[in-house]
Amino acid sequence: MNRVGRPKASSRDTLAEAACELFLERGYEATSIADITTRVGVSRSSFFNYFASKADILWAGLDERLDAATAALAAGAPVHDALATIGADFAPDHLALAITHTAAMGLTAELDRERAIRQLRLARAVAARARRDGAEPLAAEVTGAASAGAVFAAVWSWADGGPGRTALAPLLQSALATVAPAGGVRQLRLVVRADDFDGAVGFYRDVVGMPQAEAYQADGGARVVILDAGRATLEIANAAQVAFIDEVETDGDAPSDRMRVALEVDDTSAAVQRLASAGARVQAPARVTPWRSVNARLRGPADLQLTLFQELGPE
Repeated sequence: MNRVGRPKASSRDTLAEAACELFLERGYEATSIADITTRVGVSRSSFFNYFASKADILWAGLDERLDAATAALAAGAPVHDALATIGADFAPDHLALAITHTAAMGLTAELDRERAIRQLRLARAVAARARRDGAEPLAAEVTGAASAGAVFAAVWSWADGGPGRTALAPLLQSALATVAPAGGVRQLRLVVRADDFDGAVGFYRDVVGMPQAEAYQADGGARVVILDAGRATLEIANAAQVAFIDEVETDGDAPSDRMRVALEVDDTSAAVQRLASAGARVQAPARVTPWRSVNARLRGPADLQLTLFQELGPE
């Protein structure tokens, strides 16, 4: 039934509501813009005052937030902060309705296509921001793809769970935290002075197995190599905890330095043999700890005290 003459018939929300009704009745592909304007009782030109295409009916609300996030990134906002605002006070809308009724509306291919376009656009904006922050091109692209993926995964999870039952913001925060926790620190890097530079690089790169990520030279023979050690964490322990760890790992015979480097490996015993044969001094052999790991302690080149640990998992 046409609703010609009802108040505010040409408003964006009214057009969107009519469109969604028709998508449910006829399917997305079978519904034309003319069908929507006829249902509302407005002209075709009125439709284009609000939407550039039929797809924009579903995406208008989220698009406004994506545009704002992209602008914030370009203006220098931290990636996490810019993306987190997308979920702030985001109320259930026509996109959420479409996600929960994708099959009934015949929208599977359409939503996949439009989501991919927007996700790529957001990924490029994040990558550009990361490059301006000094990230290498590959790392920037990966960060962009992961961050944009987290945003859209959160939106879909929120809609699939029943929009209105929970807020989008905490889901989005959780998704973004899987990419990179909120905060100003982007990387933990341990800087070590090595008098035998080539020997230390060869040991930690080729024997321990940390791939070379970057290398630089400067005047006066200055050299530096940056090795990739995988995920970085900062473990802060008080004196009692350090003493406890020393007792477990070494029977108290090899006290911890103020800073000790712990490296997770697949096989502690094999790693100890490999490192020892390359010149590391074993301070305590591999042993199973009460927290289900196999730990060993060594002294490596550049006087680094090392703990190798292999996670055993639950019994």
